[in-house]
Amino acid sequence: MSIFNYFKKDIGIDLGTANSLLYVKEKGIVINEPSIAAINNKTGQIVAVGEEAKKMLGRTPSHISVIKPLIGGVISDFEMTQEMLRHFLRRNNNNGFFNYYRAVIGIPPNLTEVERKSVEDAVVNSGAAKAFLVEEPIAAALGTKLPIDEAVATMVVDIGGGTTDIAVISMSGTVISRSLKIAGDKLNDDIIRFIRDEFKLLIGEPTAEELKKAVGSAIPLDEKLDFSIRGRDMGTGLPRETVIKNNHIRVATGKSLKFIIDSIKEIIEKTPPELVGDIYKNGIYLCGGGSLLRGLDKLIEKEIIVPVMVIEDPLTAVVRGTGVIAENIDKYSHLFVTALKPLDINI
Repeated sequence: MSIFNYFKKDIGIDLGTANSLLYVKEKGIVINEPSIAAINNKTGQIVAVGEEAKKMLGRTPSHISVIKPLIGGVISDFEMTQEMLRHFLRRNNNNGFFNYYRAVIGIPPNLTEVERKSVEDAVVNSGAAKAFLVEEPIAAALGTKLPIDEAVATMVVDIGGGTTDIAVISMSGTVISRSLKIAGDKLNDDIIRFIRDEFKLLIGEPTAEELKKAVGSAIPLDEKLDFSIRGRDMGTGLPRETVIKNNHIRVATGKSLKFIIDSIKEIIEKTPPELVGDIYKNGIYLCGGGSLLRGLDKLIEKEIIVPVMVIEDPLTAVVRGTGVIAENIDKYSHLFVTALKPLDINI
């Protein structure tokens, strides 16, 4: 091993709408923080990134903006995404020695060429020497040690913050896939709208997220769950507190969950018959933060009549997959969306 290779650290990145995770070769997952940044509009300086910026949501003065640079799995604010990534890379590289990276990034399926290029550019401009893209369902399956190299169907449903990615994988490739703009953030919006319409109470996204985690479920529960929330009364404009029950959240999110299930059905209907037989036998694997909604696996299993399993540690499945690739980029280069090219090309 040359001294150059010693200082070269390849990395895996899960650049998610809700959270960004960073895996460093031979070290493991070193960053797991919200994909949020706060900027001072007067000076143009970054005030906070990640967890610190999330605490500021809905609580900042007019001269500070809290920005989510990724919406629906796609970069919506290129410069802020670049600064956020640069911050995460610098935080991991305190001594300044490991300043050469090859980065493996998970992306949703079916991105346009322009959207893919924006991800590559953001990662390279933030400090990486090379950027290689892999579809998130493939990365999640690899991180879960599912048999993606075999001629057997592996169906993965990755329910993240901005997108739900549905894919049938066989022989290291995606047979059929679909990316929906309905995921965790949409469920939060559904809850905000329901509370506004039914209880005449205005709440913010952090409260909706907390409410979803505390009492949300996809199916009726035996236990009675309720949660007290505070917001602004639409009639008086004054603060008010009310109690929300589990069935309220189920009604609020029901339409979006049905759309996800109908999309899973459509993908199965378009899958080759032999692979459908494999799905019936092996089941569907759920990952991403949205898969943690109580009873979601049971609801999908009931509707589709196929075994459904939430994989172990679903929040980190994608970054673990990109980390597996980062440990041996040459071995897994066939999984990249674009072919791996030599670092130096003589024309």
